[in-house]
Amino acid sequence: MGISGVSNDKKTAVMYGAGNIGRGFIGQLFHDSGYEAVFIDVNLEVVGTLNEWHGYTQLLIDEDAVEQREITDVRAVDGRDVEAVAREIAACAVMAVSVGAAILPRIAPLLAAGLTLREAPLNILVCENLAHGPLILRGYVAEHLSDASILNRVGFVGATIGRMVPVMPTEQRAADPTCIAVERFCTLPLDADAVVQPFPELKNAILCSPFAFQEGKKLYIHNMGHALCAYFGFLRGYTYIWQAVGDPEIYGQARTAMLACAEALARKYGEDRAALTSYVDDLLARFGNKGLGDTVARVGGDPLRKLAPGDRLMGAVDLCREQGTNYSPILAGIAAALRFDAPGDPSAETMRERLEEQGTYGFLEVVCGMGETDAARFEGIAF
Repeated sequence: MGISGVSNDKKTAVMYGAGNIGRGFIGQLFHDSGYEAVFIDVNLEVVGTLNEWHGYTQLLIDEDAVEQREITDVRAVDGRDVEAVAREIAACAVMAVSVGAAILPRIAPLLAAGLTLREAPLNILVCENLAHGPLILRGYVAEHLSDASILNRVGFVGATIGRMVPVMPTEQRAADPTCIAVERFCTLPLDADAVVQPFPELKNAILCSPFAFQEGKKLYIHNMGHALCAYFGFLRGYTYIWQAVGDPEIYGQARTAMLACAEALARKYGEDRAALTSYVDDLLARFGNKGLGDTVARVGGDPLRKLAPGDRLMGAVDLCREQGTNYSPILAGIAAALRFDAPGDPSAETMRERLEEQGTYGFLEVVCGMGETDAARFEGIAF
């Protein structure tokens, strides 16, 4: 990566979090929309490298083809410098947050400090894999504001992150801590009902209403299908997701489950069935992108969270039951998830312990929130 100049006359867009989603997706979106992207992070190696090069390398992966892009007009701020962070938030045209659910309470005081300094409206794109993320972040920020009316001019805007950004290999991260590999898919659905005006023009961003439909697509088709490929793939001994998707039986199981959720969403929101079927088939093709090198262990990781009530598996069951579609294929995926035993996954280890203590059906009731009727449908499904 060579040094690239930064245009001082550009409006800024703040990306709070310089991780996979920040550099792999939203940073590019801000760059392509004509903004100077300002990253806020506590990783001093990443912050220093971004400031040295004023940009970073993005690798667009499509099977065996790799296209290298340089994301320029970039700088970074140390997330521990409260005054510097507040100044950037006060001056930016738009911002996004992707730091992880556990970190949101820690950044709330800095967000509040920045919002207190500004008078203009601001939209904050909440790019977290967290149910009710915008509402939760708003609550955290409110705790640190002496004037609650400030929130009237702030939009905490939900976003669904569909772009897949695999973990970079250790040796590649050592050579360049800012380089990031991504798939070509680059569309960002946003909650149209949460924005404050004026809303900035952002390339590849789509304002959607009702946003609950977009959330359902992401969680109960994309995330659920991805998880099923991982859990079925683990049982077959596969290392990579592309290997699992390449198995005709797993492909068929995942597609059947995803189509059941697609039909349920079509019924609930009156959406086009053909478009949802195309979405399912496109996702499966993307899951099979060999160049991403995404692993079964990563996608299936933290099974306790993914088996929780309302999450991608049990939430998909609830959706299908509510709309009267067949959720037996998802139950088969849940049975596979209970056998997920990837080395080094503490959640999988805890799951094994709880299964031994509670038994399978006790676990399904206590951990997954499954009633007797659904548990009975597991008869004939191998655990």
